[in-house]
Amino acid sequence: MVKNVKSTIRKKATGKKAPSAKKETGSVQKQKAEGASVKSTQKSSVAEVNVKANKKQKDLSQRDEMIQKIKTKLLRQREALLSGAESALNELPGQTIFPDLGDQATAETDRNFMLRLRGREQRLLKKIDEAIERIDNGTFGICDDCGNEIDIKRLDARPVTTMCIECKTLQEEEEKLREA
Repeated sequence: MVKNVKSTIRKKATGKKAPSAKKETGSVQKQKAEGASVKSTQKSSVAEVNVKANKKQKDLSQRDEMIQKIKTKLLRQREALLSGAESALNELPGQTIFPDLGDQATAETDRNFMLRLRGREQRLLKKIDEAIERIDNGTFGICDDCGNEIDIKRLDARPVTTMCIECKTLQEEEEKLREA
């Protein structure tokens, strides 16, 4: 009994089997080797899955970083538009009467042009606010038509977009056909 305890202690300490243990047959050794091979294959496939998951997570975090940069860009653009609109409204010429009809027509044309620009800027401000809201809701970068993710390069170039390039191209082609 004491001998068995000593061999067990030695086995745990050194990782070797006690001298009294039976030798394994060739088939048992082969099965263990195959089992080790399967385990190493499983470990490598699990490692590959982990690497892919980490890469996907890293890509997502890079996308999230880019979206935050786009949000900052949108906020700056919004502030610039608001300050520009405020100064433009203060400088907008009022109704003036010119003795020459040509001068009067030019002044009216200029005024209408400035008002059209302000209207466009107002619509752009609305789109910027909607894009910021979508970022806050977590729906930014998802196509309204097909539901797929919009490429980050497209979002960087046109942050107020709501469609992926494929859906937008299709929409523009349909508009051309309707106009023709």
